[in-house]
Amino acid sequence: MHTFKYLLLLGMFSVVFLQCKTKQKLPSNPSLDSLKSMMTGSFSSLEQSKMDSTYYNISLHMYPIWIKSGKHYLYVEQALFDAQETPYRQRVYEIIQKENGMIESKVFSIENEKDFVNKWSTPSFFDHFDDSILKERQGCSVFLEQIDLNHFEGSTKDQTCLSSLRGAAYASSVVVVKPNMISSWDQGFNLEGEQVWGAIEGPYIFKRLK
Repeated sequence: MHTFKYLLLLGMFSVVFLQCKTKQKLPSNPSLDSLKSMMTGSFSSLEQSKMDSTYYNISLHMYPIWIKSGKHYLYVEQALFDAQETPYRQRVYEIIQKENGMIESKVFSIENEKDFVNKWSTPSFFDHFDDSILKERQGCSVFLEQIDLNHFEGSTKDQTCLSSLRGAAYASSVVVVKPNMISSWDQGFNLEGEQVWGAIEGPYIFKRLK
């Protein structure tokens, strides 16, 4: 009888111990600092473009700005790899920890964006300005969930991100973030729900350069 009780207690202790180890591996709340670190850097879709000619070789640069503000801003610039002086997208993201454990990445356009081309390489340039140069793209936030220690996934909410690009009515974004890879599937749809811009078969895969 004593042996049975001992084995029972040992089994219960083992279950509790394993549960504690599991909790240590995956925090109860996603780590904003971890996500920010994985998003920061320079990336390229070169590898994907070599495997599938329907994808362009695109550069993606994301670097922290306004570090002393107490908020978490990233300047984001995308361009064809051979056309770095003429980026087709310039944005600022603000990443915010939500009470429900999700992380919201707000999206802002930039006033006089031509003045900021290639300033990802000198983020301190933004210190000459404040966030009054930003205009939030309402409804375009991406909401990210931590899947494991080195894996975040998220998307925009359904049909909330308005877009008029190439006849679109709204846009959607699906994002995966890992330490050395970011995938982004940005698509535009008309009022009938037909895709009018963006990759068709799947997301762009950006591999880390630095």
